[in-house]
This record gives sequence, C-alpha cells and structure tokens, in this order.
Amino acid sequence: MIDPKDIQIKDYNYSLPDERIAKFPLPERDHSKLLIYDRGEIGERHFYDLPSLLPEGALLVMNNTRVIQARLFFYKETGARVEILVLEPHEPHDYQVNFATRGQVAWQCMVGGLKKWKQGELKAEVEIGGSKIVITAERGEQLGTSHVVTFTWTGNYTWSEVLEAMGELPIPPYLNRRTEESDKRTYQTVYSKIEGSVAAPTAGLHFTQQVLDEIGKRGIECEEVTLHVGAGTFRPVKSEDIGGHDMHTEHIAVHRRTIEKLIEHGGHAIAVGTTSVRTLESLYWMGIKTHPQAPSLKGGESPLHVRQWEPYKLSIDRSVLPLGSSKKSQISTEEALKALLAYMDAHELDVLHASTQIIIAPGYRYRVVDRMITNFHQPQSTLLLLVSAFIGDDWHRVYDYALNHQFRFLSYGDSSILIPRISHAWDT
Repeated sequence: MIDPKDIQIKDYNYSLPDERIAKFPLPERDHSKLLIYDRGEIGERHFYDLPSLLPEGALLVMNNTRVIQARLFFYKETGARVEILVLEPHEPHDYQVNFATRGQVAWQCMVGGLKKWKQGELKAEVEIGGSKIVITAERGEQLGTSHVVTFTWTGNYTWSEVLEAMGELPIPPYLNRRTEESDKRTYQTVYSKIEGSVAAPTAGLHFTQQVLDEIGKRGIECEEVTLHVGAGTFRPVKSEDIGGHDMHTEHIAVHRRTIEKLIEHGGHAIAVGTTSVRTLESLYWMGIKTHPQAPSLKGGESPLHVRQWEPYKLSIDRSVLPLGSSKKSQISTEEALKALLAYMDAHELDVLHASTQIIIAPGYRYRVVDRMITNFHQPQSTLLLLVSAFIGDDWHRVYDYALNHQFRFLSYGDSSILIPRISHAWDT
C-alpha cells in the first residue's frame, strides 16, 4: 500500500466547469438534489427524502458552528483600503471569552493588500445602536501565512457586537461575487449556534426544520459537535504530493453527552459534512492517547491535539505500525471513547475542548464514521482525498455521475449520502 504522504494530488483532479459551481442556493434548502452512493450503486433523490434513507435508530452528528462576519475593511490616511480576515482568537484565546471581551482583542488574521500596510495603525468607523465608534487595527508578529492583529475600539461594546456591525460574511472566494444580504441567512445552517467559523459546514445547509423533524420521527438521534472552520478549508494543495501540504489547526468542542451517545451506538455515527467527520475521527485518536496503556506524552504535548500524520503512526503502544496492520493491533472505538471519558472525569470536564490537524487520505481507516452526508468538493482538495478514503476509487464514478446529471457543485451546490462497500470500523 502506498504511503499517504506519497499520494500525488494530480490523481485527484477532475474538470469542473464554472457554470456547474452554484453561485446561489436554491430558494428551498431541502429541494437540492441528493446523490445516493450505496455500496457501489449510484442513484439520486432530493434532500427532503433523506430521512427515509437513514437507518432507524442511527446516530446523526452535525456541526453547530456559526459563521461570523469575519471580513473587515480598514483604511489608511491615504485612503488605501486594507482587507483583514479574522481567523482565530489569539488573546484571549478562548472563542467565547474573546467574543465577550470589551475594548481590545487580538486575532490571527489574513491580510489582503499587505503591501499597503507596512507600518502604523489602520482605522475604521462604524455605528452601533446609534453611536459611532472608532476601531483601530495594529499589526503584530507573523505566524506562518497569518499575522497577529490587535483590535482596539471605543464604546462599551463586545467584540461580537463590533464584528456584527462592521464585518462582512466571508462567502467562499470561488463564488466570484460579493456577499449579499441574503447570504447572512442562507450561508448558515438552521442549527448553527456557536460563533467562530469563517466558512460554513456546507453539508448542513440543506437541512430544514421539517427534515430534522422527520429524522426524529424515525427514532434517529441527533447530536451536535462544534468545529470552527478556518480559511484553510479553501487552501488548495500546491505540492505535488500531499506530504508537502500542511493542514491548518481547527478547534473543536464536544460535550460529554455526545461521547456517551457514540458509545451507546457502538462507536459509530452518520456524519453530516467533512467537519463532523474530522471531529469524530479525531476523538478516536484522542482516546488512544489518553488510554491507560499509552506511555507518557512528550513534554508539553497535549493528548487533546491530533497532529496531521499522527493517525497513520499511532497504535496502542504509540509505536509506528506499517499501513494495513491487523485490527488486533488497535483498541476498539468504544474502548478509545471510554478512555476519553475517563480523561474528562479525571480533569472534571463536561465539554472537551481540543484541536486537530488530521488529514484523511487514502490509506486511512475510518474508526467512527460509517455513513457520510457531504457536498461535492473542489478538484485537488483535501476534502476530495477524504471522500476517496471513504469510498475508494469509486469517487470517480460518483463525480462523473454528478457532472453528467446536472448536479450543482461546491458550497451552495447539491448533496450526497455515501455508504461504503465495506464497513470501515475496526471493531465490527
């Protein structure tokens, strides 16, 4: 089996005409088309048919993150405009604390027109509740491709209120249009709750309350996780092999109740979107790292962070195993999740706050997710690699079918439900 680091990204390319990219959503969310890949068979329905396609008594997991008005515009004294995209909190580091802070915060940001901002402060004015306030931006250290920017503002308002008044919703760049007022509603899932993302978990955009109600009537339990999607989700793989691609860090939060539900369901779940997939699969590896048989972590290393290539190396004794090792070399999903619960008990945690850089590519063996609901992704993207790891080379057939049957692609496009030919679970 090929080492995932040696996978050539050119092998995950396909022709996507611009007219097939959905620039706007359909008027009714759940009227989008739904491709069904069921163990090699391909068909299609509409998304409102989804409840009848899910097994009764299953567990459905979705990402409740909410997209923030993350695109800010500042101006120099010369009138030159500088665009700042806030990515993740720097100080205070906690999302909820940061959003509730008044007066000053710092964020890691992408800066457009950086050459225009070599030094000095930028300023902007905005009106909140009938009062004008002044916001100042000061650029600090560089962290990779982002910069730390400190924002200071007048008035007794929270950072959340400032963003809401000043910011613009950052719709994906491949839509090639400006954000419209309607995007504030349509680029959020109906169950979005926790502020923090700069991109929507788009597989969830198709759900309506009616679809959720029908799912509940079938005895299907729904649980929510939080993964704040960063701008890295749009970053293409530029290296020839994926070993040269660095995954961005994403912050996640999972309630104890959700982990307990996963255990009740044998460690398996249906994931809504690739963000839920990355969250659920990362939980397994955190469980491995907190397992009683795992040796002590290296100095300063957290068991609640999954590094990019770590899943391909970890075993119960955290030694390097050859790809395709026997399932007997790994503990079960249920055991890993129970270890994670024990860790939470020991640290008196009701909510697990963690982070992941996991890259899921061919060669990865899924531990938690046994069905996946997802949109159609960009060519040569890590998300397409994730789909290929789930259904193998049949991703070619799926995407050919979608292209030949007038499916709409990317964030505002149509959806699919994927059921692999063979269960990926190690303990079944």
